[in-house]
Amino acid sequence: MDILERATEFENRKFSFKTTSDRILAAREAKEIILGVNEVYKQKKDAQLMELMKRLTIIKQKIEKRLKGRPLTAA
Repeated sequence: MDILERATEFENRKFSFKTTSDRILAAREAKEIILGVNEVYKQKKDAQLMELMKRLTIIKQKIEKRLKGRPLTAA
C-alpha cells in the first residue's frame, strides 16, 4: 500500500481505543506514516504533503496525550 494511501486511511479512521496497547500501536503507526510522508516531501516539496503531516501530527499528539493521562493533583 502506498504511504499516501495509508496516511489518508489513518486520518479518516475512527479512533475508539479500548486498551492502552491499542493507543500505543496507533501512536507508533502515526509516527511511521509521518516519517514516510516526510521522505516523500523531501523529494517533491509539495505543500499538500506538509499539510497532511501537520494533520497526522495533531492526531498523534491527541493519542499521546490520552496515553499520558491526567496529572495527579496535590491535595
